[in-house]
Amino acid sequence: MPRTPAPPTAAPPPAAPLSAPARALRKLGLVRDIDLALHLPMRYEDETRLAPIATLRDGATAQVQGTVRECRVETRARRQLVVHLADESGELVLRFLHFYPSHRKTLAEGQLVRVRGEVRGGFLGREMVHPEFRAVVPGAPLPQALTPVYPSTAQLPQAYLRKAVATALARAPLEELLPPELLPAGLPTLREALQFLHHPSPSVPLATLEDRSHPAWQRLKFDELLAQQLSQAQSLAARAHLAAPALHPRAGGLATQLRAALPFTLTAAQQRVVAEIGADIARPQPMHRLLQGDVGSGKTVVAALAAAAAIDSGWQCALMAPTEILAEQHFRKLVGWLQPLGVTVAWLTGARKGRARDAMVAQVGSGQAMLVVGTHAVIQHDVVFARLGLAIVDEQHRFGVAQRLALRAKLGPQSPVGAKLGPQSPVGAKLDEQALEPHLLMMSATPIPRTLAMSYFADLAVSTLDELPPGRTPIVTKVFAEGRREAVIARIRDEVAQGRQVYWVCPLVEESEHLDLQNATATHAELGAALPGTVVGLLHGRMAGAEKAAVMAQFSAGTMQLLVATTVIEVGVDVPGASLMVVEHAERFGLAQLHQLRGRVGRGERASVCVLLYSGPLSATGKARLKAMAETNDGFEIARRDLEIRGPGEFMGARQSGDALLRFADLAADDALLQRARALAPRLLADESQAAQAHVLRWLGGKAEFLKA
Repeated sequence: MPRTPAPPTAAPPPAAPLSAPARALRKLGLVRDIDLALHLPMRYEDETRLAPIATLRDGATAQVQGTVRECRVETRARRQLVVHLADESGELVLRFLHFYPSHRKTLAEGQLVRVRGEVRGGFLGREMVHPEFRAVVPGAPLPQALTPVYPSTAQLPQAYLRKAVATALARAPLEELLPPELLPAGLPTLREALQFLHHPSPSVPLATLEDRSHPAWQRLKFDELLAQQLSQAQSLAARAHLAAPALHPRAGGLATQLRAALPFTLTAAQQRVVAEIGADIARPQPMHRLLQGDVGSGKTVVAALAAAAAIDSGWQCALMAPTEILAEQHFRKLVGWLQPLGVTVAWLTGARKGRARDAMVAQVGSGQAMLVVGTHAVIQHDVVFARLGLAIVDEQHRFGVAQRLALRAKLGPQSPVGAKLGPQSPVGAKLDEQALEPHLLMMSATPIPRTLAMSYFADLAVSTLDELPPGRTPIVTKVFAEGRREAVIARIRDEVAQGRQVYWVCPLVEESEHLDLQNATATHAELGAALPGTVVGLLHGRMAGAEKAAVMAQFSAGTMQLLVATTVIEVGVDVPGASLMVVEHAERFGLAQLHQLRGRVGRGERASVCVLLYSGPLSATGKARLKAMAETNDGFEIARRDLEIRGPGEFMGARQSGDALLRFADLAADDALLQRARALAPRLLADESQAAQAHVLRWLGGKAEFLKA
């Protein structure tokens, strides 16, 4: 008997489209109830008191209640709604330049309304322009708590957001996850803290809310810091279970030969750091180490020695830099050091295309190229490494967080086919079909302040080059107003006459209708005319790679005396003959960026000067930056002040991800809470692992990975 065909399955009904406020909530990342519960007010309005109209003062913000005596539309100067409101003490004019029919309905004559706004003197007496208002029932009670004002967008009205937060706060799972005895003394429960911060009592000192010193704020900051520390500790613990090639260079092998061939002696700091890296890569677990050092401290040679150790063990090494100029500086140095020792070095950048690129990619895939240097082109999908054992990322904070995460996914883990044991692997070592992950060395010329090292980098081993090579002359920094421009040009003329070279850095390439800044092309023309007989070059990011390389080759060779550039020369450029750096509109640059630019001079034996030209008036931040630059050359002190000025999100480049990694805690002010969280995290993971995981999920959700990038 033929089988009756089953009726077709009905397609599920289409999901109802989201309203504009609901879409705005999603855009703000307010998806879970806990997300809304942790969306705290940026300020508060006091709607718990009513002021008699007669007591109102110009400029004050107040709330009044009265009866509408008159409501009319005026059209004399412009169409507007004018409302006369009165209480027992006096009368107030409400003025609306933009209004809807609903305004006239709510503010009809005889209505009792409650109004809040800024008071100002008008032609008819006291008035409020576009105040908040609502109809009230006689005898309606006033709110008992301050009214929250939340960070929002144009599509998300405060009333909608307040209701959404209140609903989420009632539903959110806010049970205590942590044993009470482990919390700092005197702090409320999480539920109590959030209830208070969303609806504080009007009697609370506002200063304790604004400076976040109230115990409710302290509880949130501690929980946030603890989640961060737990996430980092989990990352560190998980890495111990991953496998990496154990790199054991031969005695007298490539690394030893490179040391012997170097035209200089390593500093004590370099020797210490090389030993730290060598001990890490000799282990069968992946190294995740941050190498930090001030400008000119010699990070590149440390990277070269680490690469030599990997290559000598039979594994490839990749070095990635954020710009072609920096990548090319590394490439030239590494080729000069390693190629004479028989190492094939591949060069991969976005500018290299066609057959030349295909040939390089083939060398990488076959394992012929043991060292690969380049920009983000190194992680493109068609670049496959035969035996990648060590990845080095320079200026890692210059890459976006998501890009750094993609880099880690690209570089590891290796497939069992490609990840063979090196010739120097310990006897008896086995793959057991387990994928291997390369060792990772991240380098930064922006030293990391102690509090950042204990928080954002808690899962990394940190090596510090705290010693400059001998022969480096201190750089004198001078701050001049734009009015001294001619005197600076005269100084350039003197420098060039003595056979020295000069950088002039501009913040823009072309004219901007928004910012009154000198641009690189106009400055190049101006300086060329002011300094006849001087070879003046131009370098900016919009030039083709070959053009940039040709300009830098001229400047490096000394045939060009003055280089006008944008910040493409911020890092990596090493020209010993350059002794003067001029930074135009220095107030527009970040502190770390100014320090990096200053580091382009002082690389030879000549005394060097950095001139910071600024245009007034200076903001408080601009003054702080220029003051710090004039007062110190110490990169670690510069980093500390930069953290104070910018905060950790911008300092780390976290802004590129669109997510602030610490929303509530202030690393500069909350050191005691950070220390407590740092000490507690390992204990919680060991004794309360489920509670620890739940705490991380509550606070970080899917953002935990951003702390590991």
